[in-house]
Amino acid sequence: MFTGIVEEIGKIKAVRRGGYSIVLEVEAVKVLEGTRIGDSIATNGVCLTVTALGAGFFSADVMPETMKRSNLGYLRPGDRVNLERALCLNDRLGGHIVAGHVDGTGRIVNQEQDDNAVWITVTASPEVLRYIIEKGSVAIDGVSLTVAYVDDYKFKVSVIPHTQEKTTLTSKRVGDWVNLENDMIAKYVEKLTGKSEKSGGFSLEFLEENGF
Repeated sequence: MFTGIVEEIGKIKAVRRGGYSIVLEVEAVKVLEGTRIGDSIATNGVCLTVTALGAGFFSADVMPETMKRSNLGYLRPGDRVNLERALCLNDRLGGHIVAGHVDGTGRIVNQEQDDNAVWITVTASPEVLRYIIEKGSVAIDGVSLTVAYVDDYKFKVSVIPHTQEKTTLTSKRVGDWVNLENDMIAKYVEKLTGKSEKSGGFSLEFLEENGF
């Protein structure tokens, strides 16, 4: 479990490609402190298991399912990635609960400076957008952000200077793909109530019947 508060920007040292999988070697400093083989490190928001440790880097396997769901397959040596170690129970939860299980990818379609902030607009599939709400939380490449606008095709976030400095978000370009993880609460509510788009979704009658 993670918080979406990036600890460090790492750099891809090497990418070893299999048939439908890869092995990543990631250069880092801070996230290696206290890290052991078998620990989890979120890499661009994807929970990866450390399989090897070297002088200033760690290795992790990326399986075919993760390749399909994320942008990790686009990574090349020299690329920068957002890194975060798994949450400790005595840590402050500064972002929101992030599992590191990417729901899909989105594409940056616009960036716009707004005084000290940067607006980033991302398009995504309906399957991802259905769980995104205005003023809710979303993780973009592992960064916890508040949604400022959403419609049927896209959503927007505003990135403050600290986040600009400590993450890779504003170094992305229009057209780049990013990993998206929805706030898991909406998915649990849908599952437990059995209310999805296929079953007709939520209605005023359903909410009234259940005390809302």
